[in-house]
Amino acid sequence: MGGGTVVNIGVQRFDRIREQASFYVDKTSFIKEWWENRSDVTLITRPRRFGKTLNMSMMECFFSNQYAGRGDLFEGLSIWEHESYRQLQGTFPVIFLSFASIKAVNFDDMKYKMTETIADLYNENTYLLKGDVLNQNEKEYYENIKAGIEDKVVAGTVHQMAKFMHRYYGKEVIILLDEYDTPMQEAWLGGYWEEAVRFFRSFFDRTFKSNLHLYRGIITGITRISKESIFSDLNNLKVVTTTSDVYATAFGFTEEEVFHALDEMGLDSEKKDVKRWYDGFTFGKYTDIYNPWSITSFIEERKYKAYWTNTSSNGLVNSLLQTGKAEIKETMETLIKGGCFTAVIDEQIVFNQLGDSENAVWSLLLATGYLKVLKVETVGERKDMVYTLTLTNLEVSILFENMVNSWFKNNSRIPYNDFIKAMLADDVDSMNEFMNDIALGSFSSFDTAKGVSSKDAPERFYHGFVLGMIVDLSGQYTIKSNRESGFGRYDILLKPVDKERGCAYIIEFKVHRPRKEKDLEETLANALAQIEERHYETELVKEGFAPERIRKYGFAFRGKECLIG
Repeated sequence: MGGGTVVNIGVQRFDRIREQASFYVDKTSFIKEWWENRSDVTLITRPRRFGKTLNMSMMECFFSNQYAGRGDLFEGLSIWEHESYRQLQGTFPVIFLSFASIKAVNFDDMKYKMTETIADLYNENTYLLKGDVLNQNEKEYYENIKAGIEDKVVAGTVHQMAKFMHRYYGKEVIILLDEYDTPMQEAWLGGYWEEAVRFFRSFFDRTFKSNLHLYRGIITGITRISKESIFSDLNNLKVVTTTSDVYATAFGFTEEEVFHALDEMGLDSEKKDVKRWYDGFTFGKYTDIYNPWSITSFIEERKYKAYWTNTSSNGLVNSLLQTGKAEIKETMETLIKGGCFTAVIDEQIVFNQLGDSENAVWSLLLATGYLKVLKVETVGERKDMVYTLTLTNLEVSILFENMVNSWFKNNSRIPYNDFIKAMLADDVDSMNEFMNDIALGSFSSFDTAKGVSSKDAPERFYHGFVLGMIVDLSGQYTIKSNRESGFGRYDILLKPVDKERGCAYIIEFKVHRPRKEKDLEETLANALAQIEERHYETELVKEGFAPERIRKYGFAFRGKECLIG
């Protein structure tokens, strides 16, 4: 293991963990593997809370000359078994940056936070100003690097720092950049994606391509943003994603590591349940990978909870699913019920396609760890990679249920629970009142991203509403949607788990068509007529439900207005 029994949740500094003899799973073999692969610049993507920052801190502690003579940090770990690596420790100038805090709702704030990060880097290395290593112009440049500097200056700041360090130490620099994609995800959510792309493209080019002072670099993040977006000029980039075999066990815990930790902590009897809750991640050919945050949290608290899903922000995923097409929500129904689906996956996330491409959304969910691969097949002349995907584990299932619940229940003004109670009590007047309040309060949050057609916004809303019902009534009702029955397709069918006592429900949604229907009453009448004409109750009758135990409702929508009958 390489560590003690004290668990320090959230500590991401390798030196502190080692100095405090805290619980630590030895990942120092990553140092040797990366060093011997000899890639100029390596981009490694892993889901959040998978030890990326801790591993980057480990790399800094191993290579940085600021940690020269700190071999004690690595004693007892696998890397220290190799004499050649003992000689390598603490011998390079290292620049370590993190973009984790660069989160902003607009472009100007994002740029300012970026300049703060750069200013901190310069403030940490003011020893470079001493003596005559820098000429007078360079010293003036250095002293002018402050929060709020101009865009055109920012792009070259890390390049310049590498040049100064190279000259000072007489040795090329290792650059470590953690959470590179945090500001890009925020840019997509904030609506300033194109501006951010232009800003960061030149930064990455100056830092990692046209940089004669760079020895090697590592970039980590959650997603592989498409090369065309910000890496268009980086031909020296080695990309390692969750489907790659290289470094597959360097991030996250293997099952062997987890079970060994449970044994050491006196939790060997919990292995089966720990596996059900937290197993399921797959990196390359390696299956049964566990999230480190969840495992260390469980070891500390000795309780089964959704630890990982309660950390950080799920804003991007939540936004994509809530505003996504009806087809995306239908697939989410399948997933929440424990099913799987197939999709063509492109590991390069094209953020501009996320608003209208289902496969782009599934590619993102796979990269971020919410989906796991059951099977991969090559299909067609283009050799498309078709993935069979399902939710990763019980912890992730709970995340999605909580996410769907939040669409309706986080706002106290939206009477979602009251609507469900009214429906089960066959109180049509209250159903109408509550549903109109729900639509008024949450309809716009299901609308699409900027620049994408919102003509199907009502359909996005009520498919989200169906998902809410599936989650809310789980355990009481079996819920189907858009399935064949009789001569047509119903929108929602609810069957009570207790078939001897409860009523079943058929609900048909219709959006008002002004050219064919004079008002919402006619739309509602058409919805109810469709239920009868197409004999949607056929499935229920076959299962033994008497007609008086089958409730049939039509929902007619016109914008945020709804009429139920």
